[in-house]
Amino acid sequence: MDLLRNLGSAAASSLLQKSGITLPYSLGSKVTEYDGKSIWNLYDATKKDDSSVVSVFHFDASASNRHLVPFAKNALKKLRTTRHPDILKFLDVVEQGDSIWIMTERVRPLRSVLFSWDNGAAKAKEKNKAREEWTIWGLHRVAIALSFLNDTCASSHGNISIDSIFLSPSGEWRLGGLETLSSTKDENPILFTIGQQLPRPLDVSSPEVKKSGWNALKESPSGVCDAYALGILMHCVFNLTNEPPQTVHPPHSAPTASSRGSIPTEIFPLFKKLLNPSAKPRLSCQVFLDIGMGVKAGVDGAPGRFFVDNHLVKVCSQLEGFPLASDGEKLEFLKTLKESASSFPPEFAIHRLIPALIASFEHGGTSAATVIPLIFELSKIANTDPVGLDQPKRGFQMDPAQYKTVILMPVVKLYARPDRGTRMALLEALPEYEGKLDEKTVQDTIWPHFQTGFADTVPVIREATVKAVSVLAPKFSSRILNNDLLRHLAKAQSDPEPSIRTNTCILIARLAPSLSAITKK
Repeated sequence: MDLLRNLGSAAASSLLQKSGITLPYSLGSKVTEYDGKSIWNLYDATKKDDSSVVSVFHFDASASNRHLVPFAKNALKKLRTTRHPDILKFLDVVEQGDSIWIMTERVRPLRSVLFSWDNGAAKAKEKNKAREEWTIWGLHRVAIALSFLNDTCASSHGNISIDSIFLSPSGEWRLGGLETLSSTKDENPILFTIGQQLPRPLDVSSPEVKKSGWNALKESPSGVCDAYALGILMHCVFNLTNEPPQTVHPPHSAPTASSRGSIPTEIFPLFKKLLNPSAKPRLSCQVFLDIGMGVKAGVDGAPGRFFVDNHLVKVCSQLEGFPLASDGEKLEFLKTLKESASSFPPEFAIHRLIPALIASFEHGGTSAATVIPLIFELSKIANTDPVGLDQPKRGFQMDPAQYKTVILMPVVKLYARPDRGTRMALLEALPEYEGKLDEKTVQDTIWPHFQTGFADTVPVIREATVKAVSVLAPKFSSRILNNDLLRHLAKAQSDPEPSIRTNTCILIARLAPSLSAITKK
């Protein structure tokens, strides 16, 4: 697999050199799992200006796919102008003739993650529950994106499938595949004119399209075809299959209870209504979303609320409102996170929860004694697999560089805060992260603020500072160890608090072997 990736990257680099194109990023490995799933080739890449990771979608109009140029250009146009948190984030583009290089946020195809679930017998019940929760959370984001496109933008996506959905670094689902996104207000809506020419690995067209072509959608409300495709998507993601449900084939009989598979019972009645062969009574994406959020009542005895009661949906909603929440609400939310820390997907914890917790210090009202230990508790699940996914295939396993960027440096910067609660929490948690600290970080970033603790007016801070020295001392420079530190310890020996004087004497004895010969004299 690595050989194929490298060959793909080498071929693309060769193409760039021959064409003379200068890209604002360095092209990395080709995402081979995406080959043949779209008109695009997908690459991992790194921005040249700030070294941040991105993804690159490349379309090249060779003789065999020149007829697909309109779809590539439509995808570029729509991606550039359609901004929504649940739609693939456009960053930049380079065009050279009919060759298009679109740079987006770093993503991975949903397909490569979805079919990497470990369905072994061990802890099968726990894994299936976690998988179901994760899938419902993802469908919630897709339903929001489709409701936005269908209602706010009066547009039809026309290409909803597993292969049009991607995962962000935090594991959140992003809607892409905008090759046929069209509105009746467009001058030449591509979906209604040449929509049938777009190659699709899975036929997701609704019965009215199969009967009369994509042009038939011009007279229908926006999104009727997307609602039908959403139903097919639900069948595929819950049942881990590439095969559509039997109801898509004539005579389009209603799905039976025996065909439900792993679709949750509370969602199955809505699944059937999304796959209604008649466009007019078919459930819309917005109504599906409203029922899931409890805004509207369920159908056929189903209770609804499957979105609003979903743990991950709840957490995301509370994160968005966290800066404006009351102090009591914040503490309650942090308590909930602590109690359920091990249940979160690793990439969600690392790229969504931890940055939000660190940012919470800017808004106030959060307890450092609660937040900082929680940050390190969440970081421990980065290399575990609580929900049964094969982490290497997911592509989000945290490496040392990520740990430093996402966790270590943001935490270290908190030493600059004057808040005593934050300083005390940092010192108490020091054993959790001191092994990841390098000498430069300790000497240049931590020490200038750390040393203020020796002169703090609160005894507990002075004592905690003295105790923490033995942990950091191996990474102090000779100047700090033999000069700055000893000056502080000389004063600490005459501290009014007996415990501080005692701990200082013990500390000096421990440091003695590390001191320079001149200092010892």
